Amino acid sequence: MNLHAKLLQRAADKRPIRIALIGAGKFGSMYLAQIPRTPGVHLVGIADLSPDNARTNLARVGWQAERLSARSLDDAVQHGTTHVGDDWQSLVRHPAVDVVVECTGSPLHAVDHILEAFAQRKHVVNVTVEADAFCGPLLATRAQAAGVVYSLAFGDQPALICDLVDWARTCGFPVVAAGRGHKWLPHFCESTPETVWGHYGLTPEQAARGGLNPKMFNSFLDGSKPSIESTAVSNATGLGVPSNGLLYPPASVEDIPYVTRPQSEGGVLERKGMVEVISSLETDGRKIPYDIRMGVWVTVEAETEYIKNCFEEYNAHTDPSGRYFTLYKRWHLIGLEVGVSVASVALRNEPTGVAIGWNADVVATAKRDLRPGDMLDGEGGYTVWGKLLPAATSKRMGGLPLGLAHGVKVIRPVAKGQSLSWDDVAMDTSTHAYQIRREMEATSVLG
Repeated sequence: MNLHAKLLQRAADKRPIRIALIGAGKFGSMYLAQIPRTPGVHLVGIADLSPDNARTNLARVGWQAERLSARSLDDAVQHGTTHVGDDWQSLVRHPAVDVVVECTGSPLHAVDHILEAFAQRKHVVNVTVEADAFCGPLLATRAQAAGVVYSLAFGDQPALICDLVDWARTCGFPVVAAGRGHKWLPHFCESTPETVWGHYGLTPEQAARGGLNPKMFNSFLDGSKPSIESTAVSNATGLGVPSNGLLYPPASVEDIPYVTRPQSEGGVLERKGMVEVISSLETDGRKIPYDIRMGVWVTVEAETEYIKNCFEEYNAHTDPSGRYFTLYKRWHLIGLEVGVSVASVALRNEPTGVAIGWNADVVATAKRDLRPGDMLDGEGGYTVWGKLLPAATSKRMGGLPLGLAHGVKVIRPVAKGQSLSWDDVAMDTSTHAYQIRREMEATSVLG
């Protein structure tokens, strides 16, 4: 609870945490909006494929021109300004940098950036959770070997869920279930970038005003992002996942402790200790009042009569048995909260969520009948969505991870709704992302 005090001390000592940001899109821009308001940090540089776009976003969030007067990275370090360019390698390799914030949203490139950061002995806050979903356990192992901290990004829902799980376990509560909310109906898994805004509840004009990427937001809608984030949570906490994909039970905040119980007790869980996602829509499409769509939650159990009585005495909202209680955070602020992770890894050497085992996976699943010659376009696109499965199931079937299903040619027919395997596609085996994934499959002990 003293991160802010530590940041103030860093500022007083004129020894700020020096940060490198790779990717200055929407998420990165939200973090950029907070940096000038956070003591004890210095953004040394931004690397982006389009430095002009990065500068536009800096202006959009209110950065003053004099903060960008750096002619070089060395100049930025010397004068406390920020350099903007497209050379991520020079940025990551600069000796002054303490923490690399990977914010590209491109899982293949993110793996390259993260591995280079480890090689340079830099801490990493990984916003690109898509990369964590298919090789996070091995990235965590590599970070440990390099003597640095690798972390999920606070503000994104996985780290917030991990925080709630840690709270529960530290208090002595067994975790029955944990997860996030989502606006979900089954046919959303077929959504494409052309249909996303109507389903999502935004007009095209609102989307354009915010600079929102339809493919990225479609990955939220079609179930890919909930599966990706649930995978990260499962791998970081050891919680199990449903045997055949997320169930998305509809529930208000008040109803979460009712539905996140085992099936034997009237809930939806196969067993205690699972991840799940709560829908903010009834099955007929009606909006549920007081939903958890933008939030996170954890359900815990009172194991003794005394604890159950305490729930009752302090008016905790429980299920009818009085044993299951849900704590929740109804909102998350995405990139506006990333500073918590940066401070945690730099000042405490502690991640805000990191994989401890390989329990879960996200497998690319056909949105329509796919034919030989079709090109997969990754999460949020026109061809595949991501299905959450136990890692053992994915490994047994040779499941194609969603994070590697972009720009890949289909070589065998795949029916709509069928999950793809390695044998269904022609992979580029030369990428670090592919190689580290296959290494994880060969060496990891399944959770």
